[in-house]
Amino acid sequence: MARKVIHIDMDAFFARIEQLRHPELMDKPVVVGGDGDPRKRGVVSTASYEARKYGIHSAMPLRTAYRLCPKAAFVAVDIPAYREVSERIMSILREYTPLVEPMGLDEAFLDVTHSLRPAEEIGLEIKRRIKDELNIYATVGIGPNKLVAKIASSESKPNGFTVVSEEDVEKFLEDLPVRALWGVGPKTENRLREAGIQTVKDLRMRESDDLCALAGRSFGQMLFRYSRGLDESPVVTNWEPKSISREVTFQRDTSDADYMKNTVESLSKDVWMQLQQSTYSGRTITLKLRYHNFSTHTKSTTSAEPFDSAAEISAFAQDLLLMFDLRRKVRLIGVRVSKLEKSH
Repeated sequence: MARKVIHIDMDAFFARIEQLRHPELMDKPVVVGGDGDPRKRGVVSTASYEARKYGIHSAMPLRTAYRLCPKAAFVAVDIPAYREVSERIMSILREYTPLVEPMGLDEAFLDVTHSLRPAEEIGLEIKRRIKDELNIYATVGIGPNKLVAKIASSESKPNGFTVVSEEDVEKFLEDLPVRALWGVGPKTENRLREAGIQTVKDLRMRESDDLCALAGRSFGQMLFRYSRGLDESPVVTNWEPKSISREVTFQRDTSDADYMKNTVESLSKDVWMQLQQSTYSGRTITLKLRYHNFSTHTKSTTSAEPFDSAAEISAFAQDLLLMFDLRRKVRLIGVRVSKLEKSH
C-alpha cells in the first residue's frame, strides 16, 4: 500500500498569535524575538508576512530587522502562550490519526496511510478547522513520504495546499534547487553548484558514486535517493493517547435517523482502523451529537472487555444513538473510544 503523509505547517505562527492577542497589530509588520527590544542582542524567531516584505526572516539579528523596518512592531517571545495554542492544534491533528510527529510547536507530520478517508480530504478539513477554530492559517503538503510532503508544503506557503502523487514525484522535484532537499545547506549547495549541479534534476542525472565522491558516502547515497523522491523514514510519535476519535460535520443539518446510523457505522470503522494502527485497545465509547443550535451532548458506555472489532464499536455506538432525540436536526456526530491500553 502506498504511503500517504501529510505535512502541516502554521504560517508565521508566533507572529500570528501576537496579532490575535493584540488586534491593533493585525495586517501590520510584526517581528517576534528576544525580549522585544530591537536595540538589544537577539535574533528574530518569527516575522509576519507583512514584515517579510522588507527582507526580514527568522534567525536574522533583531538589530538588522530594525534597520530594515523601523516601523515594525517588535514583540517579546512568549513560549508558554505559543505552546498552549500548539497543543490545541496537535489535539485536532490526533483526531485523524495517532501517528502524529510534531516538529517543534508549529508543524507536524501525519501518517494517514490506513485512514478510510482520502488524504486530500483530511488535509483540507484540518486546514479549515485550524482556521475556523483558532483563526490560524496553515499550509498543507501531501505526498507519499515525509520528504515530499515537507517540500510540498514549503513550496506552497503561505496558506497553501499541495498534493503530490507518487507518480508525479520526480516531475514535481526536478526544477527545484538542490537546496530544497533535506540536509543541503549553503556549503553543500556551493559544492554541488561548482560541480554543475543546481537543480534536483541535475542531481538525479549523476551516478551514486559521483555524489559520494562529492559529498561523502553516506550523504551522497542520501542525495541519490532524495533526488528521486525516495524516503522511508517513518512518522515517529512518543505521544500516548488518552482516546481515539473521529467526527464529521454534515454539509446540511439532518434529522434522518438512517443517515445518522450509517454515519456512526462509518466513524466506528475509522476509529477501529486507528486503534489497530496505533496498537491500542479501549473499553469506553462516547457518542457526541451537536444539534443545529450548536448545543453539544455526549453519552458514554463502558464494556467489561476491550472492543475487538469495528462492528462491536458500532453496535455500542448505535445503542447510544437511540438515547438521543433524533427528531431534532443534527450538524455533527462523533465517536470516541477511551480507557485505552496497549494491545498485546
